Amino acid sequence: MTIKVGDHLPQATFRVMGADGPAAKTTDDVFKGRRMVLVAVPGAFTPTCDRNHLPGYVQRADEILAAGIEAIAVTSVNDVFVLRAWSQSAGADGKVEMLADGNGDFAKALGLSFDGSGFGLGVRSQRYAMVVSDGVVEWLAVEDTPSKADASGAEALVRYLGENRKAA
Repeated sequence: MTIKVGDHLPQATFRVMGADGPAAKTTDDVFKGRRMVLVAVPGAFTPTCDRNHLPGYVQRADEILAAGIEAIAVTSVNDVFVLRAWSQSAGADGKVEMLADGNGDFAKALGLSFDGSGFGLGVRSQRYAMVVSDGVVEWLAVEDTPSKADASGAEALVRYLGENRKAA
């Protein structure tokens, strides 16, 4: 079953790059008590993700945070080392938290994975963006076409936040 607005995020463990190297963070560690944006991409450094999706969130991070969001996170079915390199390359350090879903367990638990084996990619996450309030999905936009970042792009999120402004 696919996650929808009003659902609680499933329990999962991400890998993040900490001061001492890779560290585990659970869904609760990341989302509990916070209003956040979670963006998922099929893969770090892939064309749409690297040129269109992540850059919009990096460029509009201050605007998003000013609209009552406490943090922006990106997840991908990549390892923590790839996500760290991508964050550094994209200028996302300090603006976007990177959550490695290396085995795709979180994507599968959400019902938002797809099999990209035909393209040599294995199991990947669908492209989406969501606003999560204390672990509950408040807004969700899943792309119909993996090569597009329209419904889940920063512009669509900013439009939603403007229409549904909450106190910071």
